[in-house]
Amino acid sequence: MAAELMADASAPTSNRLDTLTSWNADWRGLKVAVLGVGVTGFAVADTLTELGAEVLVVAPEVDDDRARILEVIGASLLRHPLDAVPAELEGFAPEVVVVSPGFHPDHPVLEWAGREGIAVWGDIELAWRVRDKVNAAEWILVTGTNGKTTTVQMTATFLAANGLRAAPCGNIGVPVLDAVRDPGGFDVLVVELSSYQLHHLPTLGAGAVHPWASVVLNIADDHLDWHGSFEAYRAAKAKVYENTKHACIYNRADEATRRMVEDAEVEEGARAIGFGLEVPGPSDFGVVEGILVDRAYLDDRRNSALEITTRVELEPRGLDAPHVVANILAASALARSFGVPVGVIHDALNDFRLDAHRIETVAVAGGVRWIDDSKATNPHAAEASLRAFGRVVWIVGGLLKGVDADALVAAHVGRLRAAIVIGVDRELLVAAFRRHAPELPLFEVMADDTEQVMPEAVALAASVAAEGDTVLLAPAAASMDQFADYGDRGRRFHEAVRTMLGGEADGDSAPLDPSPEG
Repeated sequence: MAAELMADASAPTSNRLDTLTSWNADWRGLKVAVLGVGVTGFAVADTLTELGAEVLVVAPEVDDDRARILEVIGASLLRHPLDAVPAELEGFAPEVVVVSPGFHPDHPVLEWAGREGIAVWGDIELAWRVRDKVNAAEWILVTGTNGKTTTVQMTATFLAANGLRAAPCGNIGVPVLDAVRDPGGFDVLVVELSSYQLHHLPTLGAGAVHPWASVVLNIADDHLDWHGSFEAYRAAKAKVYENTKHACIYNRADEATRRMVEDAEVEEGARAIGFGLEVPGPSDFGVVEGILVDRAYLDDRRNSALEITTRVELEPRGLDAPHVVANILAASALARSFGVPVGVIHDALNDFRLDAHRIETVAVAGGVRWIDDSKATNPHAAEASLRAFGRVVWIVGGLLKGVDADALVAAHVGRLRAAIVIGVDRELLVAAFRRHAPELPLFEVMADDTEQVMPEAVALAASVAAEGDTVLLAPAAASMDQFADYGDRGRRFHEAVRTMLGGEADGDSAPLDPSPEG
């Protein structure tokens, strides 16, 4: 009887939430607690107050400027360490908790919400529910362990080149809620989704996203400290395919992504389209004798293919590395699903540049190329980077996030001239190098001062690098142990290289123009 009464008591809230599937629904007075007040949390609070909800923002730290803005927009603010459920939050009795991506699933507030039957949303669910403020754009979803930002940027570039109003958003740095509320409106949102965001995304019900197209670029160990296991991480990534309307794009070289598509509940008529670096089959994208081709979006796909571009054309712009070619194929498949001609994609690639700190050439001097791939924040990304070069002096290390880099070291010692280890998790990497390559020149940067780490690493690299070598910053680890973020780590590498070289860099080897950080 008690359980029956509890179900009845929660029914009005549940029924009301089911009606909140439009900007024009009645959100007035809905009691919402927002956890965190970073870029995502602030966008959530701003959206909900505009809708007329009653909003309580709870965060451990809030700068004074943001606190004043929250007051202006009509949100209440509770500063609390969030090591337990605040009494003020319990007293507020929220109907919904909207959680920022960084909060672990076992956070005390989220466990409390679960016990109390309070709905927990992420910002993506809220954005989908209110996507029709200006006009309801189609969504293209992009996730994977690596290559997300590059693929999102490329896809949006291809769509825009065909005259569509396209916005790259999500985990790339622009909250989806900001794109949804843009007064100009968009035809397509290309949404980068982290596994954190996907964890909280429902696949059924009023908040379930129904994307036009979706892709999991690859899947490898990452963020295991957050998800708790690889299985949980994979399950979060797989959600991206659910309810897809037109095209599920998967990586032919990564069997797990194929299985995700096979297991997904999609809308009638959605196609499975593979991409990879080998000769493609019908309904795939791939490479034939150095030519990137589409064998999916043409009538005679069993006997012919459409040329997108060639690796020779991509090489001068630094886009010919294998993992970048894979990203181009995935982005092309997403854009082609929306009707973008291959000729438009070809021409758009002529002006495309990789984001800063993604296999970015810093300098070439004395026959040694200095490459910044600070964005390689996990072993999978670092492996792709290592495979793009021949003989490497490898600057590696940082915060490993619970991931074992032993297999990465074992796989690539044959191409290394030396290794320079930085970061808080040095011991694990040093042990791996000594186990798999005891004769390899190995250096540890012992400096704890952020100002000294990169100058010391660069000086050590310069002492061993020879003509024909690549000095590669591909840390295979997060940066927050010694740097503000991967961008800060990359910028400090640039500064150290340029200071060390002075005017010695070859004049015909200027760095690629970096895109702004996403």
